[in-house]
Amino acid sequence: MIGSARVAFERALTAFVVFLLAGLAVVVLLGVVCRKLGISLVWYDEGASIMLAWLTYYGAALAALKRAHIGFPGLVNAMRPRLRVPAVWFGEACVIAFFALLTVFGVRVLAILGGDTMVSLPDVPTRFTQSVIPIGGACFIVAQLLSLPEVLRQARGGGLVDHEQQPVAEVMK
Repeated sequence: MIGSARVAFERALTAFVVFLLAGLAVVVLLGVVCRKLGISLVWYDEGASIMLAWLTYYGAALAALKRAHIGFPGLVNAMRPRLRVPAVWFGEACVIAFFALLTVFGVRVLAILGGDTMVSLPDVPTRFTQSVIPIGGACFIVAQLLSLPEVLRQARGGGLVDHEQQPVAEVMK
């Protein structure tokens, strides 16, 4: 069940990240072309900044699902096998606690923003643009939990896979 949920979550996040990346490319290209033609878009800078922030949060959640963030698998792998699992649990608890705080305080920020709107697009509420904070935090937590069983399996076995060293190991074969 976790495997199918993970695949579905990964596909949804990947599709959304690709959509954001393509949208950001279109907005930037449109902004450059319009500026070159002398008809600068009022909303371009603010819109592109918000899209980049969204891409960062959702892309980070996708990277967490793939365990592609900077980590210390060598430190865990250097431990005795019976200490690896507790070390993984401790690390996961720290990451999840951080993103739980981010999510909770992100919701509080949305409450504070009230009826504020974007400067260049007054019809777009700031709550919408900043909703990425709690949603991104929650997505990161889900990603960590969905990838946790595989990490625990690795910790119980030969050790954690070092995603930074994996391409080097493949080339050296």
